[in-house]
Amino acid sequence: MAGPGTCHEDSAGERRKADSIYHQVKEFLDKGETLAVATIVSTKGSTPREVGAKMVVTAWGEILGTIGGGCGEADVKREAIEVIRTRKPRMVRVDLLDDISSDSPAVCGGIMNVFVDPWWKEKSGE
Repeated sequence: MAGPGTCHEDSAGERRKADSIYHQVKEFLDKGETLAVATIVSTKGSTPREVGAKMVVTAWGEILGTIGGGCGEADVKREAIEVIRTRKPRMVRVDLLDDISSDSPAVCGGIMNVFVDPWWKEKSGE
């Protein structure tokens, strides 16, 4: 629930949230999991998040962070699971330019290019 001062959260609060995500990522990697890190690398027009926003996806589809939600994020999640399977990075184009008359919540009016990179920890001796 929002209260006084919540819209003025200090950057320390944001750092704690990011640190928590990185801590979770390290735990997954230490357990031998392969993850995919999706990063918005370019945008054109109106998009829900800016360049640099990140989302981590696990092999079973759990998401840490966000690149904007909705159908575009779901498309990136599907691609991320494939990136985990193949361990090969890829670029994903998220088109948020649906016809305005469609009443789709995906209509932001922009395009995001998202780089999806697999992360895993090499086992000793590999």
